[in-house]
Amino acid sequence: MENIALIDSFSEFKDNKSIDRVTLMSILEEVFRATLKRKFGSDDNFDIIINPDKGDLEIWRNRVVVADGFSEDDNEEIELAEARLIEPDFEIGEDVSEEVKLIDLGRRAILALRQNLISKIYEHDSTNIFKHFKELEGELYSAEVHHIRHNAIILLDDDGNEIVLPKSEQIRSDFFRKGDSVRGVIKTVELRGNKPAIILSRTSPEFLNKLFEQEIPEVFDGLITVEGVARIPGEKAKVAVDSYDDRIDPVGACVGVKGSRIHGIVRELGNENIDVINYTKNEQLFISRALSPAKVTSMEIEMYEEERNGKKGRVSVLLKPEEVSKAIGRGGVNIRLASELTGYEIDVKREGLEEEDVELTEFSDEIEAWVIKEFKNIGLDTARSVLEASVEELVKRTDLEEETILDVQRILKEEFEE
Repeated sequence: MENIALIDSFSEFKDNKSIDRVTLMSILEEVFRATLKRKFGSDDNFDIIINPDKGDLEIWRNRVVVADGFSEDDNEEIELAEARLIEPDFEIGEDVSEEVKLIDLGRRAILALRQNLISKIYEHDSTNIFKHFKELEGELYSAEVHHIRHNAIILLDDDGNEIVLPKSEQIRSDFFRKGDSVRGVIKTVELRGNKPAIILSRTSPEFLNKLFEQEIPEVFDGLITVEGVARIPGEKAKVAVDSYDDRIDPVGACVGVKGSRIHGIVRELGNENIDVINYTKNEQLFISRALSPAKVTSMEIEMYEEERNGKKGRVSVLLKPEEVSKAIGRGGVNIRLASELTGYEIDVKREGLEEEDVELTEFSDEIEAWVIKEFKNIGLDTARSVLEASVEELVKRTDLEEETILDVQRILKEEFEE
């Protein structure tokens, strides 16, 4: 294989991977020197001249002329008789430069050299891709669906880079076809072997944060800041926003007239219900706002000396009976998000709870735990609260059958009211 043919054989990789000229020359010299070292034992006395743009490549071996029969290292010394075959007027002690043709290295060495070149170019490209996407972690990114697997969707961006959207990072209602454009945030970038693994996420709170930046000009410009995001992907989210400009209503600006501004974000997230609230450093007021739509009567805050499970304290919130289910939300979603957003463990207490009332857990011998949990999920945690609720309301707000509810109320009447 001639020198120019070898250069041509990997020019396709160079062009596709956009390797700059200096880097390409460095890779070429590194690979050639490794080949020469294996062939001759040392590459110190070799000059390599490369012009990748034209496909020019020259390798010159420099040796010192010694008397016949006195060469101790054939790589660095050349005997006088052999030197005069190159140039008849060489004398002992002079330097001889002789061009080394690739064919002189042997066919196997040439094939190995070519493979190493391709490998090095791919390795360099992978490193650049890794560095590029590592800087994009947490940023919004779009790519096109290329292949759908049972546990992940494989995406390709405009440069042909492969990005993975695992099932665990997809919103439950997500449904994509080949060719669809998908948005998410770059969650993690890792090197697995020599190949970068780029993971996209649509369930991360940061995705919602970045959508606010993209869709709401005041957030993009920094006039409004997103102070906190808590979400259950595809179901419900709470976003705390603030503005240092008193003339701007941060919640109104984010929601827009009749929800016009936030509608695009909601649609992107599979109709995820988004509560936007005003952030404040007043802890009690912030917790009250986070529990919206419930109206808090009063609360007591207990700060921990050190964080526990990511929470800085516990708060006991007193609510009117009709507000309890609103604060907790269906399946406990509202109180869970409020706790995540504020950083407090939240305990809900019913206002005016009479002393003779009894916690539902007291009936665990007669009522199954999952049934008690269903009632607690809608804020009914005492016997009286369950007895006062209508069967129709309980059927609508829980996953319990009417017959089960009637049985529970019968047990409570027998054990509690009597």
